[in-house]
Amino acid sequence: MIFSNLFHMKAYAGAVLKSNKYDEYVGRRKQMVQRQIRDRGISDPKVLDAMNATPRHLFVSEALADQAYQDFPLPIGEGQTISQPYIVAEMTQALNLGKEDRVLEIGTGCGYQTAILSQLVYKVYTIERIRSLFIGARKIFDELGIHNIVARCSDGSLGWQDEAPFDAIIVTAGAPVLPKALINQLSMGGRLVIPVGDQTVQSLKKIVRDEDGIHQSDLGACRFVKLVGEQGWKD
Repeated sequence: MIFSNLFHMKAYAGAVLKSNKYDEYVGRRKQMVQRQIRDRGISDPKVLDAMNATPRHLFVSEALADQAYQDFPLPIGEGQTISQPYIVAEMTQALNLGKEDRVLEIGTGCGYQTAILSQLVYKVYTIERIRSLFIGARKIFDELGIHNIVARCSDGSLGWQDEAPFDAIIVTAGAPVLPKALINQLSMGGRLVIPVGDQTVQSLKKIVRDEDGIHQSDLGACRFVKLVGEQGWKD
């Protein structure tokens, strides 16, 4: 299933853009992966392949498509953003994903990070609190033929208890503190990557749960939109 998704994305990108513009996007994507991601220390070949295969310009508005492969986040509406390509790759690599993993994503947004994850694992469960973004992301998943994503619109700070535990959890919004609900939904050996801090700057944390307890490491400074919810920032 996973390799089928990767192949389908490559085929879809070619089918929708059989033109010089398509060739330009392919070149920009390869350049993005080499200069912004590989050259900055991302080495997992599965992550690099997924970034190379995913048509990032399809996850932003047509007006911003020409900026899709540049080294910065872009607005996607409702005060939200699509993350900088490097941070997507860094967070994905930090999860140490395996092809049989079940992953929970908090903050679907436009669905770009979700699409990357879908190529690396058995199943992705993703939660988005803003209905218009939720609907838009679902439409893109359908157009790309991605079938191992389960999505819902709700408070992501509470996780998805009915489907827990998860092998990995990724949070694409900054939390004031570590949400206990998410830690409790990690399997033994599970990994959580989440930005934690104030409303302007956060520290990217990696949490690992094992028989000895919870282990935390710091991956560096970052800046995300707020994680709004019961165990996040109040709306």
